[in-house]
Amino acid sequence: MNDVIRETVNRLLDRINALSDPGPGFTRPSYSELESKAHDIVAEEAEALGMTVTRDAGLNMFARLPGIDRTATPLHIGSHLDTVPMGGAYDGQAGVAGAMALVAAFVKSGQKPKTDIVVTVTRAEESVWFPVSFIGSRGLLGRLDPEDLEAKRADTGKSLADHMRELGGDPDKVLDGAGLQPARFVEFHIEQGPVLDDAKEPFGIVSAIRGGLRYRNAVIKGTWAHSGGAPRETRADVVFALSELVMRLDVLWGEMLDEGKDIAVTVGRIDAATPEHAFAKVPGRLEFCIDLRSVDDGALDRMDALLKEEIAKIEAKRGVTFKLGTQSRSTPTPLSTQLGDEVEVAAKALGIAPRRMLSGGGHDAAAFALAGWESLMVFIRNWNGSHNPDEAMDPEDLITAVSVLHKAWSE
Repeated sequence: MNDVIRETVNRLLDRINALSDPGPGFTRPSYSELESKAHDIVAEEAEALGMTVTRDAGLNMFARLPGIDRTATPLHIGSHLDTVPMGGAYDGQAGVAGAMALVAAFVKSGQKPKTDIVVTVTRAEESVWFPVSFIGSRGLLGRLDPEDLEAKRADTGKSLADHMRELGGDPDKVLDGAGLQPARFVEFHIEQGPVLDDAKEPFGIVSAIRGGLRYRNAVIKGTWAHSGGAPRETRADVVFALSELVMRLDVLWGEMLDEGKDIAVTVGRIDAATPEHAFAKVPGRLEFCIDLRSVDDGALDRMDALLKEEIAKIEAKRGVTFKLGTQSRSTPTPLSTQLGDEVEVAAKALGIAPRRMLSGGGHDAAAFALAGWESLMVFIRNWNGSHNPDEAMDPEDLITAVSVLHKAWSE
């Protein structure tokens, strides 16, 4: 069985990752021809296994393998195939390859799973292309709003609705969802941190997905001045202002962790290199973003309040003005304890004791959970982070996790 799983995982990863814009890394934009071709590869492999393949109005793909009890709640398993620009070989792809390997293990052995298995390949999970979270999964669940369809893709400027139509989708029908009854959803995904690798463990069971509070387009406005002529006391230097804020946030982050709060703080995409800037100028404008994550809404609210308190102090001290812009937010999401227990029982029968852990990043599994599905993630060990060309995963770790799911869904 493991040979079938191994061969399927390696073949699919190779075929999918052969589709990319020029590197480094792998780039398949959301609702692009490359993403569609990657879906077509999975559809071809699914049909070769005798599965029934369908797509919804948003072009999400479903490939069904009948189980022993056709009336029982089916297991949907899968992930996405779009990437961030210059991303890695596994974020999304590993989840789809693992799902197909699970099905191949049943088909090649002649054994049926105890329930139907539906390999579910979503579109547009990476919100870097469109500023909308989990477009594919929320679309199939009927949880997109009309304004979401007007979101513009970062590289083309065309709307989500336009991109859907160009590829054969129907954005008007997307708002109605795919008509699925709440079921069960499992997503294999590389861990986006070092916990499993540090512990030398092949996979872990995700108990909850952190929510996020973000300011994507924050700006600091100060006063442009000559770098040699402006005295310190007259300057309104936006770089010094941001530096002070970053240092204070680091202190506050540590204090909240010491109190036992779950919180992660990131300041990123810092840009002071506008066309107006020059070598001999005191910087008068800076753009940045802030990303707060936690499994506790209260912790997010508290850090947000502390952020604004620090900003007020820095504005008064340095003569600058902060404009945080529109806040976007995602909900902390507990995942299915029942599904986690079932996977853990199967793992222990194979001599494996997986840890329970948190996901710091958002995933399609959160969209399913928030729609009332029993939803679970299984993290696979990864030692180079994610969303970069150096993503790392030992396929044997994914093969181990697939073997556990195979046991869990066998009679």
